[in-house]
Amino acid sequence: MEFLYEYGLFLAKAVTIVIAIMAVVVLVLASGIKHKADKGELRLTDISDELLQLKHQLKEELLSKKQFKAYEKQVKADEKAAEKSDVTKGKVFVIDFKGSIDAGEVASLREEVTAILTIADKDDEVLVNVESGGGMVHGYGLASSQLDRLRQANIPLSICIDKVAASGGYMMACVANKVYAAPFAIVGSIGVVAQVPNFNRLLKKHDIDYEQHTAGDFKRTLTIFGENTDEGRAKFQQELEETHVLFKEFVGRYRPEMDIAKVATGEHWYGQQAIDLGLIDEISTSDDVILNLVKTHQVIKIRYQMKKKLADKIAHGASLSVNAVMNKLVERNQSV
Repeated sequence: MEFLYEYGLFLAKAVTIVIAIMAVVVLVLASGIKHKADKGELRLTDISDELLQLKHQLKEELLSKKQFKAYEKQVKADEKAAEKSDVTKGKVFVIDFKGSIDAGEVASLREEVTAILTIADKDDEVLVNVESGGGMVHGYGLASSQLDRLRQANIPLSICIDKVAASGGYMMACVANKVYAAPFAIVGSIGVVAQVPNFNRLLKKHDIDYEQHTAGDFKRTLTIFGENTDEGRAKFQQELEETHVLFKEFVGRYRPEMDIAKVATGEHWYGQQAIDLGLIDEISTSDDVILNLVKTHQVIKIRYQMKKKLADKIAHGASLSVNAVMNKLVERNQSV
């Protein structure tokens, strides 16, 4: 038993050395290889085709052979009729936006919107699934501006909220021509919040001095380590109020029929409440919206994905290998 324990420790040390060597190799490769500027790629998924295949599979399973042959015959007849017809289906481009605090996903959103603007025809539409509890004003302001590019190009824009579109998330949602939300999706929170910790008393307690030098009376209003003043607090609150006014004006521009004073209190509501307040237009999930759209349009999901660097791929592979080895060691020691 003791021998196995000692052997396990020896093996763990050996693995640690191997990991260290692999890390050095990865760093050398990363520094020695010249990478081009980070670029991604657009990925298109034909949702209409996927749903058609699903329907075909279900029909094959559920219908009798005779019924399924009749179904296939009808499908082929419909396809031939569509080929002969001069009428072409419009397209609906679907985008997923799951936003973080800094709205860093706007980089991909920009590429996706640009791609759509490049290829969209007059009969095409855009559907964006937004999921975000909000975050930085400038990040979500830019994300909203990206969606506004579609409206400026007269491309019908719809937003679906399945879970949450609050604060900055709703700033994005309100830009749409039509907003859908699930019954219990969280919507609204048209307000501004800022929280700043202050460690000044803690520093004083330990006789630690903190200096901050600025040019301009309000270059810094509140500080984390210095002593805040009533004047600085008042200025900070004023800036929050001004941002809130801009937020309300932005929402009011796209949804003028809504009583902005009633909804811009910083509160959030569930979908069924939101429709009564005019925050959204219809209760529905994104799944149902898409199922209805495929009847009249070709629905295509568009996603811009960043390419991983070689060093990242090597590091990721090394990490998986190390995890696998360590997991096996743990399993062996536990079984002893």
